Amino acid sequence: MKNLIPGILLLLIFCGCATVKPTTGGTTVVEQPAAPSVNLSEQSTCLLGYFNPVQMTRKPYSTWYVKGFDGYMPKSEPINKLLDINKDNLTVKIVMGTWCPDSRREVPRFMKVLDTWHFPAEKVTFIGVDNAKLSPVEEYVKLDIQRVPTFIIYKNNIEAGRIIENPKTSLEKDMVNILSKNDY
Repeated sequence: MKNLIPGILLLLIFCGCATVKPTTGGTTVVEQPAAPSVNLSEQSTCLLGYFNPVQMTRKPYSTWYVKGFDGYMPKSEPINKLLDINKDNLTVKIVMGTWCPDSRREVPRFMKVLDTWHFPAEKVTFIGVDNAKLSPVEEYVKLDIQRVPTFIIYKNNIEAGRIIENPKTSLEKDMVNILSKNDY
């Protein structure tokens, strides 16, 4: 009897989180329980303060991030102009809310532009805000964020310009305009 108890416990552990359904072909299908749905508007799911963008490639953020990144095709003409710009003295700050539909649309696209441009990831800083647009970052108040996402481009540590909420033309064209000071 004592030898049976460990075997029963192991059986319960392995079968406890799945539902077994027999099929007509004589095989058994194991169904995993459905993942609970995540409300991205809840504060508990917000990425706040400085965060690593790799977090957006994991659930629950990956559902919108990967789709937006993979689905965006930057325009080649502005990308070619960006490729001619020296990146050595440039940095970028991205202020976003994972709860914000505009952030969920534009941030993956912006990251695709940076990736296509071969912009160094270590020169990009991410700051997450809550739905009151507040963040636990010491310098945050100085950024004067009114809407998200806000993409701030710095040249020699001086703000060259920002794209706020939606690009005027396209993300890549707006970046060219900021970095070449063409009516932005």
